[in-house]
Amino acid sequence: MENSDNHFDVVIVGAGLSGIGAARLLLDKCPTKAFAILEARDSIGGTWDLFRYPGVRSDSDMYTMGYDSKPWLNPKAIADGPSILAYVKEAAAERGIGEHIYFGHKVRSANWSSGRSGWALTVHRTKDGEAVQFSCNFLYMCSGYYNCDEGYTPDFDGLDEFQGPVIHPQKWPEELDFSGKKVVVVGSGATAMTLVPAMAETAAHVTLLQRSPTYVVSMPSRDAIAEVLKKYLPESLAYKIIRWKNVQFQRHVYHQTRVNPQKVTQKLLSLVRKHLGPNYDINTHFTPKYNPWDQRLCLVPDGDLFKAITSGKATMVTDGVERFTSSGVQLRSGTAIDADIIVTATGLNLVLLGGAEFSVDGERVQFPETWSYKGMMFSGVPNLVYTLGYINASWTLRSELVAEYVCRLLNRMDEMIVSCCTPRLREEDVAMNTHPLTEYFSPGYIRRGAHLFPLQADNDPWRNTQNYASDKKVIRHSPVEDGVLDFGNPSVDSGTVEPELVEV
Repeated sequence: MENSDNHFDVVIVGAGLSGIGAARLLLDKCPTKAFAILEARDSIGGTWDLFRYPGVRSDSDMYTMGYDSKPWLNPKAIADGPSILAYVKEAAAERGIGEHIYFGHKVRSANWSSGRSGWALTVHRTKDGEAVQFSCNFLYMCSGYYNCDEGYTPDFDGLDEFQGPVIHPQKWPEELDFSGKKVVVVGSGATAMTLVPAMAETAAHVTLLQRSPTYVVSMPSRDAIAEVLKKYLPESLAYKIIRWKNVQFQRHVYHQTRVNPQKVTQKLLSLVRKHLGPNYDINTHFTPKYNPWDQRLCLVPDGDLFKAITSGKATMVTDGVERFTSSGVQLRSGTAIDADIIVTATGLNLVLLGGAEFSVDGERVQFPETWSYKGMMFSGVPNLVYTLGYINASWTLRSELVAEYVCRLLNRMDEMIVSCCTPRLREEDVAMNTHPLTEYFSPGYIRRGAHLFPLQADNDPWRNTQNYASDKKVIRHSPVEDGVLDFGNPSVDSGTVEPELVEV
């Protein structure tokens, strides 16, 4: 969409799964709102366009990770990255969302002006390096929670000594040929578990080197019940039933990990033992020291990781890295692993709101000092919503709840004839207990970046529950006017003359 002065009612930042879903709902529920999507990269898809490593796929079923308004028709419930990317692109194309997207536009700073009840955005245009200005009344951040430019690699001793390529999955080289090569994949998360079976198909051998184990569970790549329902029911009805079923299953499993962690642990380990046999060292390689869902479970479709191990094409090694050598990795136990290629599947670097700087009336916003309102707004910051999906269920379940709420909020503001809404602490909120935004979830990338995010409390609406049923009540069904959101027209209320929007 062309707009001569680059001013919009709503600016969405990010054209990935969340941003495209947000735009679809805006078109449906707020059709009069002029909006733009600012996307730092040159294509739609976000995560599913950025990550190109072998075997890249979802670790959530697509009936809950897909959009509520667009049935997932692919027979694979656990889908590969290209299929998910095609789905997101199709979801955008069928609503004409592409004409609203400014590709190669990265938001560097955003300043709220009470004088104009609006945001001024300074945006880096990648094609020529120019700084361009956008403005909007409402800013909707769908940029995810990790740094798209650089993944996390620990400061391994001797890293520069290794004679072969060292690759982070976030920057996978298309020309890399690993057939017939000895590969070491360092890591224990979903990316490592995905890479190993995919690379083992043609590599000479793949070693998964992990410092500590992770809970791993196998699921069929196809949902048998879904296949039956799709044969006899209309697509949209079958999709809704399957989605409901899978949401309930996710909720049940997560609840059991909270109330019966030992029972769930034993069940998970028994399933691993069933795949790998009674003589495999499950205790060393697949038994973490934490409870299930203290970190995300690693999903392996159709047991592909286990098949790679039992076939002899892949090996699990649980040990610490002492140093890299010219020919591979020296372990703390004294063992050496030879390698032609090393892949550091060691995680992400977290970043809040795409790394942009924010200010309100010229004063820099210190987000770690704010409180998270319903897990999507910040205390004291007007007309700003961010999307942070679930860590214990499909991301999209929460991103769509947030998008619904944004549409309700915008429509209610129009009915009230106000231009601004700001979450503000009430008197009874001042002494709230402080908790991290992602409490009870402890993977390394979260621990490294937790200090960047706002706080949460024990009570609504200042909680980030990670509970879909609870969020539906608090986000979808509770009134917009809750005594916490402060509505108004600040330029009129203050009697001030509207200043020019200023850059941070």
